[in-house]
Amino acid sequence: MDFRTQLTAIKGVGEKTAALFAKLHITDVGGLLEHYPRGYDLMEFPVSVSGVVPEKVCAIKAAVIGNLSVKRVRSLTITTVQAGDATGLFRITFFGMPYLKSVLRPGSIHVFRGVCRVAGEKSRSAAAFKMEQPGIYKPEEYANLQGTLQPRYALTAGLTNHMVAKSVRAALEDMEKEGGLREFLPEEVRSQYRLISWADALRQIHCPNDQEEAAGARRRLAFQEFLSFFLGLQRLKADNQVRKVKDMLYPVPDTGRLLDALPYRLTGAQMRVWKEIEGDLCKGSAMNRLVQGDVGSGKTILAFLALLLCAANGKQGCLMAPTEVLACQHYEALCKLKEDYGLCVEPLLLTGSMTAKEKREGYRKAASGEANVIIGTHALIQGGVEYQNLALAVTDEQHRFGVRQRETLADKGEGCHVLVMSATPIPRTLAIVLYGDLHVSIVDELPAGRRPIKNCVVGTAYRPKAYSFLKNQVEAGHQVYCICPMVEEGEMEGLENVTDYADKLRSALPENVRIEALHGRMKPGEKNRIMEAFAAGQLDILVSTTVIEVGINVPNATVMMVENAERFGLAQLHQLRGRVGRGDAQSYCIFLSSNENEQTMKRLQILNTSNDGFYIANEDLKLRGPGDLFGIRQSGLLDFKIGDIYQDSDVLLAASALAERITAEDPSRSAGKYLSLYEWEDAVWRNSIDFRSI
Repeated sequence: MDFRTQLTAIKGVGEKTAALFAKLHITDVGGLLEHYPRGYDLMEFPVSVSGVVPEKVCAIKAAVIGNLSVKRVRSLTITTVQAGDATGLFRITFFGMPYLKSVLRPGSIHVFRGVCRVAGEKSRSAAAFKMEQPGIYKPEEYANLQGTLQPRYALTAGLTNHMVAKSVRAALEDMEKEGGLREFLPEEVRSQYRLISWADALRQIHCPNDQEEAAGARRRLAFQEFLSFFLGLQRLKADNQVRKVKDMLYPVPDTGRLLDALPYRLTGAQMRVWKEIEGDLCKGSAMNRLVQGDVGSGKTILAFLALLLCAANGKQGCLMAPTEVLACQHYEALCKLKEDYGLCVEPLLLTGSMTAKEKREGYRKAASGEANVIIGTHALIQGGVEYQNLALAVTDEQHRFGVRQRETLADKGEGCHVLVMSATPIPRTLAIVLYGDLHVSIVDELPAGRRPIKNCVVGTAYRPKAYSFLKNQVEAGHQVYCICPMVEEGEMEGLENVTDYADKLRSALPENVRIEALHGRMKPGEKNRIMEAFAAGQLDILVSTTVIEVGINVPNATVMMVENAERFGLAQLHQLRGRVGRGDAQSYCIFLSSNENEQTMKRLQILNTSNDGFYIANEDLKLRGPGDLFGIRQSGLLDFKIGDIYQDSDVLLAASALAERITAEDPSRSAGKYLSLYEWEDAVWRNSIDFRSI
């Protein structure tokens, strides 16, 4: 058995279970073993009701008292029941789980595990505490788990945490028996960087005995993930140093005319960066430039100016966006500029959801040169797309695209210029290594006249007031984002999930409020349908995971509410905040924290004091550090599977230094001591496009 072995070779995994794993894009043993836990549950010893600490996850051994109450609110089934022990009572609420009637019979004893919250003001009388959606265990089942760390995995409907953990353990046993986890890092490297073996890391990330083991495993796996990234980056850097353009581009009056005609003036920072881009485009060597700037700083107009310069030189340019909705918005914006100012651009939109006939016509226009600005998603790098004379490749929100994808796009034209744009605020110390093959420009000034977003950081007790505020904003004709860290119930106890939260909002708000849920596991067509409906004003509230972080531009959205805000990095919260404040109306951001200790609230208050993404990113780097083992990884920032550029900044810098040393020592990739590493890195590079990010 090796990493490419199909899942059905694992004991206990049949065709039906394999089909469920496939929904998570897991089709082989390697994918399963790299489906790392999102966190761990430390299974506490049960406490009595009188020993409950509010707002903390706890386990209570209690008896069910009385019958369940089941009611329906619109399409939502709400089940409530009382439970208690000799020291007190508490109320339990479940959403959408009517089958519990057969489990929670009067008098039956269970262990309920979840976040316990105060229901009344100060009294500890009957039902003064409440739990929502707790885990339910038989007493003997929970006794076997007490004191252990239990991995919690990302799941999908029909796939339980127990099924994933059992399959992982079986795969690890088979791999270890058959020698499939051969070490590939030289002993001297492991010793220098204090890294455990690969086999131990995989075992201990999934089945740790304690937090120290889990931290050691995470360090090793993050290190090798970063190392593979930087070795690939070194290759790209070497290739870029010899890339010469086929035909020189020259400054054109078209860009100046557009700048003069716009109803606003570019900021000083925008003009500085535009001159840097223009200078790069008119050189004999290919441009490789990153434009970093906060959300709303005006990066898109700089990309349009660069594309206009190419078109006026008789060449083609393309712009690749991470979502179809964003690609369509860029296309419509450029078409409007063309119409308003008579630009010499012929835009073309290419997306994956187009019909075969539409794609064929689009491919024809790109290949013939009839279209000189091609805007789209990953469809731009499909095999069927050929360009007549591509001179510039722009990628928007570039951290969503891999090194391989960017390389593939640039290879569509001979000596193609590359411009990448990002609103992801990354501290300079990390940007230097993460963007090692690029020249960096920073748009560090916001356009005049933008209203600052009003922020508040509050505890969960504020939620009823927040719901009332959302209702008022919707009645005023505005739209709202609500962000949850999880997709569905059961992924991690005590955290809000999109699926149930949308139902909760529907029961709490008037029936005429239009609410939809959105998350990354939906089919692309369904995601696009929902995002397009929200962008068109056909939805009032969008309940989503961070999948909306870069995918949509809705000027009418005035509220961003983030549940479990303490579980996100500050930089990612700032990114989410950037989804609002894009129109004329005052916008607001509400960060709800389920952990109200002093350190957590102090950290979140940084968002109250600054709207500067780079300042926030640096503060995030200082505050989080490498020890935040149980936080949710910032999935939006450079999509590594386990590494986090903030949380693991020390590991990232060490891996970068090692990659440079290896490349300098062995530029021909022939040294014997690194051959196993090269074989592993080649396999990762070849088989994992989305995994390689820059």
